[in-house]
Amino acid sequence: MIAVRWYRNAHSKRLGFNVTVTVLAMLYAAIMLNLLFLRDRALMDDYAYNLVPFETIERYVVYRHYFNFDTWVKNVFGNLILFIPIGMFLPLLHTRFSRSHMLVAACVCLIGTVELAQMLMKVGSFDIDDIILNTAGAWIGLLLTRPFMRRGT
Repeated sequence: MIAVRWYRNAHSKRLGFNVTVTVLAMLYAAIMLNLLFLRDRALMDDYAYNLVPFETIERYVVYRHYFNFDTWVKNVFGNLILFIPIGMFLPLLHTRFSRSHMLVAACVCLIGTVELAQMLMKVGSFDIDDIILNTAGAWIGLLLTRPFMRRGT
């Protein structure tokens, strides 16, 4: 009964599917917490931030030949790809996020909070471009999920 109420606004009405999506979302969240806060993170001495949209992205694109390939790919495409699952899980777990503007608003708030926490904990920097790329990745996830949502689950 509680599970039925919990998934009342989920895309699917099949309990097994919703539980599977929830478990996968929780696993994804644990992996992302590890990647963003724990793995190979050295404490920084000072706060680092970028509030100018597209400044970091432009640096990686225009001066890509100054960065090794791994750094360039991780910082541009990694920020996109790693957040695609958010755009898949959120609309499947609540139909409100199947609308682009709702997903984008939720992602900006969520990712902005993560970026701020990384900066304040000095395990990363606050970069507006990370929010842009991460949110774009989540939106791509929504676009990839929509055809399956139309078919029904």
